[in-house]
Amino acid sequence: MAWEKLPVLKSAVIGCGICGYTPSRLSLKSRIFAGFGYADVKKDGVIVYEERPDADFDKAPTLQKFENMARKDPDHDWRVHFELPLREAEYQRQGDNQWMLVKTGMGFA
Repeated sequence: MAWEKLPVLKSAVIGCGICGYTPSRLSLKSRIFAGFGYADVKKDGVIVYEERPDADFDKAPTLQKFENMARKDPDHDWRVHFELPLREAEYQRQGDNQWMLVKTGMGFA
């Protein structure tokens, strides 16, 4: 393994109790979508997907798309990052179907 597996953080409420819940494992059904905010997927720190400002939730890719890519090229540090008004979360792929929470923050508002 050429990348460092980071410690997994526990699920947490960041920001308000309604919109700030952050699970410790991201579902493959999750859409890579922030709406008012920012979302991306990186491989070894290089962006492979970035949410567009005019993105539509129903057309946003799910994490499954990037899991499929990562399975074909697993020896890399794959991450999903969300920066939202009341929370920030980063997930690292740590094995098949295992996108685990490794970073949290208060977001940008």
